[in-house]
Amino acid sequence: MNATRILPDLQCSLLCDEVRQEVSGNFILLGIIAYVRVPQLPITALKLCVFNRWTAGVGQFTETVRLVAPDEAVVRQSQVRFALQDATHNATNVTLFTQVEFKVAGTYYIEVLVDDVMKLRFPVPVHLVQQPAAGAGQQPQRPNPKGPDAPQEGA
Repeated sequence: MNATRILPDLQCSLLCDEVRQEVSGNFILLGIIAYVRVPQLPITALKLCVFNRWTAGVGQFTETVRLVAPDEAVVRQSQVRFALQDATHNATNVTLFTQVEFKVAGTYYIEVLVDDVMKLRFPVPVHLVQQPAAGAGQQPQRPNPKGPDAPQEGA
């Protein structure tokens, strides 16, 4: 008996800054993201990539990737169709979200579904990091107009 349709397994799902593909077909993932630290909110991320690899399935499928805010609102969503002809094959999908605005600190989530079946939901904490204030009585150092190696005036 030959299976005509087997729902695939999600081999991996990673949030990263960028995904590149070599001439050989291999992928390079840059800046794998575990959490996002920002100096202010709201803030906009220019680009976020979700790298998904599917295997052990047979048939045609629809992958859905969602970025969900702490209040459970869907910030971004993407869908792509893919096919696996044999259970020994795999499919790699890269979702690109551009101009993503993080409005509040908290735990965002990446959700990965195949044919409306949730395969993975992982957290992406967004932390607001306060910049250290200049100490009392300290003045911020001004750049030297004569260059970085020239002696400071008044020193």
